[in-house]
Amino acid sequence: MEILDQATAAEVADKLLEIQAIRLQPKKPFTWASGWKSPIYCDNRLSLSFPEVRCLIRDQLVKSVSHFFPMTEAIAGVATAGIPQGALIANELDLPFIYVRSKPKGHGMENMIEGKVVPGQKVVVVEDLVSTGGSSLKAVQDLRDAGFEVLGMVAIFSYGFDVADKNFEAAGVKLICLSHYDALLPRAVHRKYIDEEVLHSLSEWRKNPGTWMQ
Repeated sequence: MEILDQATAAEVADKLLEIQAIRLQPKKPFTWASGWKSPIYCDNRLSLSFPEVRCLIRDQLVKSVSHFFPMTEAIAGVATAGIPQGALIANELDLPFIYVRSKPKGHGMENMIEGKVVPGQKVVVVEDLVSTGGSSLKAVQDLRDAGFEVLGMVAIFSYGFDVADKNFEAAGVKLICLSHYDALLPRAVHRKYIDEEVLHSLSEWRKNPGTWMQ
């Protein structure tokens, strides 16, 4: 995983905290679908309701695509949260937009990919949040199976798990994120959302999320 730049990582983290798209509750942790206990919950879809934040994220994702993947011919969003972000990017770059379902549509054409499928077309995948990378990389594989050439992926935020880095490397996918967990924590301390004692617990969670608080 790479980030666009440190200044953007800090600014995006600040904005996500400000609108409560990211919530930190180390003393009352959330439970993920995987069963993991987590001190953090991230819902970047909330950014769509705040024009200033929505435009900031759109502009920085556009910058990421233009800088890291200049040969991009189409944008592919990952359903569901990557769809609006991807559509915004595609509109700004005047590129075709498609999106990838988590499973085939249950009726009609039973599509996995919605939009015009053009084998050989160079696409960049748009995701809102990366945890282990499992669902994101499934979308990449679905695009490859359909004949697309996946140049890489851009995302708003990543937890920065080692397993995600390994999964993306194994899949041969370059991942660019606007912000990540390491950029978030100092901003949370600066804004007094957490103190230094809580910071230690949050740091430990990222190292061993599966066993944290056990």
